[in-house]
Amino acid sequence: MSADTSTPHHSERDTGTSGDAPARGTVFRETMLGSLRLDDEDRTRRVRLDLRVSADRVMRLTGTTEARAGGRVRIAGWADDADAEGELEISPLARRRIRYRIAFTAHGRRLTLDGWKSVTPLRPVASMTVLPYTLYEDGVRIGTGTLRFPVTTQLVPFLASFRFPLRENTDALLAPRWNGEPGRTEVWYTTLTDPATGSGLWLHHELTAPADGSAPYAHGWAAVFPEDGPVRHARFGPAKWTPDATGFSVDGITVRPGALTGEAEGGALRWELTERPLAGPLFTFPRWSWRRPLLPAAQILPAARARYDGTFTHDDTTLTLTAAPGASARIYGHGNARRWAWLHADLGGGDVLEIVAAVSMRPGLRRLPPLVFLRLLRGDRTWPRRPERPAVGWAGPGRFRAAIDLPTWTVSGRAGLRRIRVAVTQPPDRTLALDYTDPDGAHAVCRNSERADAHVLLERWWFGGWRTEAEWTLSGTAHAEVGTR
Repeated sequence: MSADTSTPHHSERDTGTSGDAPARGTVFRETMLGSLRLDDEDRTRRVRLDLRVSADRVMRLTGTTEARAGGRVRIAGWADDADAEGELEISPLARRRIRYRIAFTAHGRRLTLDGWKSVTPLRPVASMTVLPYTLYEDGVRIGTGTLRFPVTTQLVPFLASFRFPLRENTDALLAPRWNGEPGRTEVWYTTLTDPATGSGLWLHHELTAPADGSAPYAHGWAAVFPEDGPVRHARFGPAKWTPDATGFSVDGITVRPGALTGEAEGGALRWELTERPLAGPLFTFPRWSWRRPLLPAAQILPAARARYDGTFTHDDTTLTLTAAPGASARIYGHGNARRWAWLHADLGGGDVLEIVAAVSMRPGLRRLPPLVFLRLLRGDRTWPRRPERPAVGWAGPGRFRAAIDLPTWTVSGRAGLRRIRVAVTQPPDRTLALDYTDPDGAHAVCRNSERADAHVLLERWWFGGWRTEAEWTLSGTAHAEVGTR
C-alpha cells in the first residue's frame, strides 16, 4: 500500500493549480430536540438530533445549497445511532424551505427521517426552527414527529460552529497523475467493512511504469476477509495501460467518481459498488506534495469517509452492501518504502484516523526511524494542524514514534497540548500476504488485514497532567497493513 516517503525542507506555499484549485465550502453544526410517535404505538418518544452539515461551496441564502449531513440520532428507548447520514437542501428564500433527509439504524432496521422547515416571511424565526417530519422504512411511513431548534441554548453554539474551509474537487483527485515519466507507481485503493456480516473488503488498482522505460501496465487485486472463514483474494492484469481522464480503467475494471466495478479470476470475484463521500479530502501528507510531486511519494483520501452500496461476490457467496463504512485512497510515487505501516480507522461519529509510517529507500534516510504521517479528523478539525508535524518532529522531545512489527505495531506522539497512542493488531488468520513489484524491478511484500483491531488513546494536557480526551477500541473493523521491501 505504502510508497517510499521522506520529507525534505520545503517552504513553497500551496497556491493551487488551474482546473483543480480548492474553493471555500461551508461547515456547521445543528442540534434539534423533539418527539416521535410511531404508528403502531400509543406513546410519544423523545428525540435528539445532532448534525454536522458540510457543503462544497459557500452557502447562499438567496440560492439553493446541497449539503451532506452526518451525526447522531437518539430516540428514547428505541434508537441511538452515532453514524446517521443524509443530505440537506438549504433554500430559505428561493424555495422557502430547508429539507432534511437523514438515514439511521434502529434495532437493525434502516430508517429515513424526511421533513422540511417551511420558511415564511411572516414568521421567519418560528418557521426556521420547527421541523415536522415523517419516518419511513423501505419507503413506507411508520411514524411522524416534530423537531425544534432550541434558540435559547443552541443559537450561540450554532453560529460559532460555522466554518468556511477550503474544499477540493473530489472527482479531480481521482484523475491519473502519471505524465509518462518512467519509474513511477500510481494506486487507487478502497477498503471497507460490511456492517451486516463483519467482512472486510479490499480493492487495489495500480499503474506501474517500469524504471527501464518499458511499457507501463495496469494490474491489481480484490480481497475479502470474512468474519467466519479464510481470506480470499484474486488478481487481475497485468494489462496494457489505457489512460482514463476520470480514474482507473482496464479490461472492464473501473474506478470512477461514485462507482467501482470489476471482476478477477474469471469472475470468481466480482464487485459493483457505488460510493457516497461523507467528508472532504484528507491529506495524509502535506497538501502541496500531491500537486507538486517533490517527495518520493504522497498519499491522500479524496474523501476521508464514505459509504458503499452494492454487491461483492466471491465464489458462491454474494455480499449485499448497504451503507458500508470505508474510504478510497490514492498514492503517487516512485515505489514502495523500505518498511512501512498503514492504518485507516473509521472511529464512528464522523471521526477518522489515518496513519502512514515508513522508512525511506533514499540513501541517508534508510537508517532513520520510521517517519510518521498521522491525521486525526474529529468533527470539522484535523489534528495535528500541519500534516508534516509528526514527520519533521522525529528528533524532538514530543516526537512521533512508530514501532513496526507483527502481529502488533504501535504509533505514539505529541503535538501541542495533545498526545496520542495507537496500537494496531493484525491477527495472522485475518492477514493476507501479497507480493508487489516496484518500478525498479525489486520486490516488496505487504501483509494486509481488513479486519484488524486497534486501540486509540487521545490525551490532553490539563492543569499539570495528562487527561483522557477520547478513547476508541475497534474489534475487526480497522484496516491496516505492514510491508517490507
